[in-house]
Amino acid sequence: MNGEAVTEQQDVCTREQVLDLIVEKGPVTATVIAKILGLTTAAVRRHITILLNSGQIVEHEPGVIGKRGRGRPARHYVATENAHTSLPEGYSELALKALGYLGQVGGGEAVEGFAAARSREIERRYAPIVRAAGSDPRVRALALADALTQDGYAATVRDIGGGQIAVQLCQGHCPIQQVAGDFPALCEAETKAFARLLDVHVQRLATLAGGDHVCTTHIPVGAPVIHPAARAALRK
Repeated sequence: MNGEAVTEQQDVCTREQVLDLIVEKGPVTATVIAKILGLTTAAVRRHITILLNSGQIVEHEPGVIGKRGRGRPARHYVATENAHTSLPEGYSELALKALGYLGQVGGGEAVEGFAAARSREIERRYAPIVRAAGSDPRVRALALADALTQDGYAATVRDIGGGQIAVQLCQGHCPIQQVAGDFPALCEAETKAFARLLDVHVQRLATLAGGDHVCTTHIPVGAPVIHPAARAALRK
């Protein structure tokens, strides 16, 4: 392989890393990405330009609290649906057909039953990891985010109010995004599983399946644990 080909391959690899970070941490700036990757901001911006032109990312202006400083605000970027569809989707087409058939044969209750079963499966899968992290909801959320990332969800935890009030569990990618778009009960089931795992009442603020750039779950910190009766209701 000649030097030119090696350089091109390295460029592609770096661009994939830039895209992965935008999926995981977006809205995010070129400066932040550069620090994480150990590159110059100019080098990252070159890759961002290519990703913008290919339609895999778009510029996004986050809400600003308080007065904005002088000068042009830093540009933030988020991934588009095109970026998500380029990542593994886990037999989405087959799952759509299977759930569609299930709904035709068994009606809405059958789909709800499937979603509830998946919720219990999520809880069983992550319970040992989350519970080993202790009882602090924030620490549990971090453990859950790490486990979700291992399964392809590109999950992070972001502090709200300095991390003293609440945190947000953000999933930059969803392997079942296409399926969840047609069957929102899957998102609802996942939210219930998160509440049981974290032992607090959580709220889903946004979903990739609903057209947002990230799935966001609001998690109160230091809130009372879920009452056993409420936990039982979440299992339904």
